[in-house]
Amino acid sequence: MFHKKRILLELYTRLFEAFGPRDWWPGDSGFEVAVGAILTQNTAWRNVKKAISNLKAKSLLSPDALYHVPVQDLASVIRPAGYYNIKAQRLKHFVWFLFQESAGDLERLLAEDLDTLRSRLLSINGIGPETADSILLYAGNKPTFVVDAYTRRILFRHNLIPEESSYDEVRNFFMDCLEPDTTMFNEYHALLVHLGHTFCLKKNSKCSECPARGWNDVDGTEEV
Repeated sequence: MFHKKRILLELYTRLFEAFGPRDWWPGDSGFEVAVGAILTQNTAWRNVKKAISNLKAKSLLSPDALYHVPVQDLASVIRPAGYYNIKAQRLKHFVWFLFQESAGDLERLLAEDLDTLRSRLLSINGIGPETADSILLYAGNKPTFVVDAYTRRILFRHNLIPEESSYDEVRNFFMDCLEPDTTMFNEYHALLVHLGHTFCLKKNSKCSECPARGWNDVDGTEEV
């Protein structure tokens, strides 16, 4: 475990030195962050920004407004985010849950402990582990690690996880090896996303220029 911790801390240090703080997740409120986490499923962030701008322009970016807007109208407003009919339903499910459990008060809901709240978020139709952890970490400041395709790709290519690892197996890899630090988990996930965007690409990766090159060789582990 100590060996794995050193490897993960070394990667974090290298990425932070290479990229600097990422200041992620953007949003004017916890609720905006939660909405963004749902909208960003299967789409690029630039499209989510357009959808959020539309919601703001229509004065719909609040729990009460989303609760009362007809789902067809909501779908039209968030069209830039893609899969807009499905995502409108998911947003509705989320705000219905929010009103049922905490009278529409997100801060009150997020006051619950991490494990209980994570389980409850995962019970919402359309909220999977990555979305739940994004809401918990970025909107709720809870020390949970967000796993995405970039994280899986980077760790697999450096022989740290099997390719078929489940979401929770990869999440637990970080949670078990690192101290529960909300600020670090926030920054670490954002740095991995940036690494995946710029160097560790799905195809034509820039391995020779990558700041993570040779990183997991710090304790004698062979690099991919």
